[in-house]
Amino acid sequence: MRILQVAPQIAPGSGVAGVAHALESAWRRAGVPTARCTLDDAGGRLLPRPGPGLRGRAALALRVVWFSTVGTVVARRAARRDPDTVVVCHNDALAGDVYVNHGIVRVALRAQGHYRWRMLRNPLHLLTSARDAYRYASRTHRAVVSLTHDDAAALRATYPRLRPESHVVANGVDLERFRPPTRAERDAARDAVGAGPHDVVALFVGHEHERKGLPLLLEAAADLPHVRVVVVGGEPDLVAAARRRADAAGLGGRAVLVGAVDDPRPYLRAADALVLPSAYEANALVVLEALACGVPVVATRVGYAGEVLDDGRTGFLVPRSVAGVRSALARVPAPGDDGHATMHAAARATAERHGWDAVAARYLALLATLRPERAGSTDGGAR
Repeated sequence: MRILQVAPQIAPGSGVAGVAHALESAWRRAGVPTARCTLDDAGGRLLPRPGPGLRGRAALALRVVWFSTVGTVVARRAARRDPDTVVVCHNDALAGDVYVNHGIVRVALRAQGHYRWRMLRNPLHLLTSARDAYRYASRTHRAVVSLTHDDAAALRATYPRLRPESHVVANGVDLERFRPPTRAERDAARDAVGAGPHDVVALFVGHEHERKGLPLLLEAAADLPHVRVVVVGGEPDLVAAARRRADAAGLGGRAVLVGAVDDPRPYLRAADALVLPSAYEANALVVLEALACGVPVVATRVGYAGEVLDDGRTGFLVPRSVAGVRSALARVPAPGDDGHATMHAAARATAERHGWDAVAARYLALLATLRPERAGSTDGGAR
């Protein structure tokens, strides 16, 4: 068997690109040849890069449209070259034996409220919604993999005429890259964010501040003087808005806004809790990354958090409200308090059950069931 992965980008890190890269690495360790079809392969190097403001959003929309169209053609051609290749698609392109559902735009918008307004104000939402309606009602893919059982159920409810077989394979975590820090690493990381020896560092990681609940965290932490908030992620305009919100809440110097970074590990080393009160998540990788670093998680019962967290032992599952987040933050043990070391050790032990090699093996078992029909296809499986 050979695998061709289709995704706009495949690179170390978080998000879809990081998932595809982790699977690629694990499959290669297992001796399975794995190739790529990315935006660059579809001529995307010539496209403008996304950034802040209207121009940046337009550039992002262009890249999505490009990979949904040109990327589809390029991926199908690549699949036809070798009938023994099984194609796994992660985003945008309408190609592949297996499509990995990293999130359902309709569900995400409904979870945030004002669904019609959110849909209409962003033409990209209309495009992706229409594209995915076709994806799930057609024979484009033979199987769809959702990352949680909740998202698999949401997919079926949103697209009741779903044609591909539905499967669930959760994401994993790199247990070597994400590990508990040494004492020196933790001390240096906490010094870098200005945390005192008894401060609780509440870490937020994410680029979509509203959907992931940053405003709730900022307001909740304002009433807890021992809590220091560190915010990682977001374009400059979002970071500026978050700074204004933190100042208005009275956090002042207790809020550290870092912006987008390539590596969240220095901030995970400083953290006493990851806080992610999201309205919707398909499967937030950062939850497992935090647990692997020995960091408990405060999260709403959405996506992976509800399935992987042991409430009160490896973190806290909370309602999506300021009061809910505030109550959980008040229960997070401060450094040196009873329960701090126990909770951090339990977080790491949970993550150790979710390494990428085990996840990749689950995908291989699924892909093996697709090979006979795939190999007999006269068009190499392109549809």
